[in-house]
Amino acid sequence: MRTVLDAARVLEDQSADTVVVVGGGSSIVTARGASIVVAEGSNLREFCTRRDEDGKFISPRLTAPKLQQWIVPTTPTTAYAKAGCALRDEATGDRLALFDPKLRAQAIFLDPTLALTAPVPVTLGAALNAFAMAVEGLQSKLDDPLTEALLMHALRMLGDSIPRLVRQPEDDQTRLQLMLASVLSGQGSDYVGGGLAQALSHATGPRSTTSNGVVEALFLPHVIKYNAPVVKHGLDKVASALGYAGGEADSGTEAAVAGVERVLEAAAVPRRLRDVGVDGDALADIARHVLEDWTISRIPRTVTRDNVETLLGAAW
Repeated sequence: MRTVLDAARVLEDQSADTVVVVGGGSSIVTARGASIVVAEGSNLREFCTRRDEDGKFISPRLTAPKLQQWIVPTTPTTAYAKAGCALRDEATGDRLALFDPKLRAQAIFLDPTLALTAPVPVTLGAALNAFAMAVEGLQSKLDDPLTEALLMHALRMLGDSIPRLVRQPEDDQTRLQLMLASVLSGQGSDYVGGGLAQALSHATGPRSTTSNGVVEALFLPHVIKYNAPVVKHGLDKVASALGYAGGEADSGTEAAVAGVERVLEAAAVPRRLRDVGVDGDALADIARHVLEDWTISRIPRTVTRDNVETLLGAAW
C-alpha cells in the first residue's frame, strides 16, 4: 500500500494526464491503485470492497474521473484485462480490493522483445495465475457461451504454452501466446468472478517464498475436488480443454485433475504449502483472511471456516 501512495504522489507532482505502465501485474495494479488515490483520496478503506451489515460484499461506486491507462506488459498477467486492483495493508495484513470500470486499459501493446525481458520464474508464475483463473472460471455456474469460449481457448493455449515455456524459455512466440491467453483468461474471468483457489492464494501468497500464481496453482487440485459435487459439467470442460476425455460419474473430476496435474508437473509446481515456506501455525489466520476476500462471493460451492481450514490442512 505504501508503494501505491508513493506512486500517487508522483502522479500528482507531475500533474499527469495519463499513465503508461511498462511491466508486469504488480506495476499494472500499482498504477491503477495510484490513479484511484489521485482521484478519490488516500482513505482506501472508505472505498474498498467490503462486507455490509448483512454480511454481503459491496463495492462502492467510484465516480471521479480517472487517468487513462496504457499497458505495455512484460509478463502474461490477467491484470491488463481487469478494471480493479488490490492492495495489502502492511499493518493488518488485510487485502483491500478496489474496482472502477473507468480504469480498463485504453490499449495493450504486446511486444516480443519486451516479453523476453522478464525472468522465466516471473513469467511462469504469472502464466500459472492465468491458468488457475481459467480452470476456476470454467467451474462457474454461469451459463454463458461467450465466457465459456474465452476461458476454453485460454485454457487450451495455456495448457500447451506453459510446458513449452519450460522447454524453450527464450522463445518469444511462446511468451506472446501466453500473453494472449492471459488476456482471454482475464476477460473471461471478469464475467464469472474469482475462485476459491484465488482467494486462498491471496491470503497465503504473502506468507510464502514463491509467487501468488504458483501458490494458486498448488491449490487447484484441492479446490477441484472440493467443488466437484456441484460443478461436474464445468470439470468436463476443463478436462476437454486440457485434452482429457471426461466420462460418467466422477471420471470428469479425475480427468480434470489429471489435466491440471500434467501442467503443474511440467511447471515443477510444489505440491505442499510447507515446501514454499508457509508456517503451519499461520493456517488459522490465513483462513480468516480467505473468508474476507471478495473473490469467494461468486464461487460455485460456498465455504465455511471449517471448509477453508480443511483445504489449507490438506494442502499443507
